[in-house]
Amino acid sequence: QVQLVESGGGLVQAGGSLRLSCAASGSIFSINAMGWYRQAPGKQRDLVAVITSGGSTQYADSVKGRFTISRDNAKNTVYLQMNNLKPEDTAVYYCKMVVTISGPIVLKYDYWGQGTQVTVSS
Repeated sequence: QVQLVESGGGLVQAGGSLRLSCAASGSIFSINAMGWYRQAPGKQRDLVAVITSGGSTQYADSVKGRFTISRDNAKNTVYLQMNNLKPEDTAVYYCKMVVTISGPIVLKYDYWGQGTQVTVSS
């Protein structure tokens, strides 16, 4: 079993910054892609940023130039540095990891964090 624990959300004024963290633990053989998604009230969950095991990154157009995704493979952790935050960034942010499980059979699953609230006031 694998658990993802997020931290770093909170309330910030427009123009401010926050850094989200998501750490994975459990029966991990390797972690492939890591990503951040967000879901605002009444809306679908959308991709914010993703980083591959090789370090390639991809961002939603709405956050390009403001958000930076990074990973620490030794700590099984993904980060999202969010700068110049806007009220429209307000949402619950979820991390997702594609994890290969340790065991006699190689299995790969998607795991999600519990979500962390980010609120940006105008």
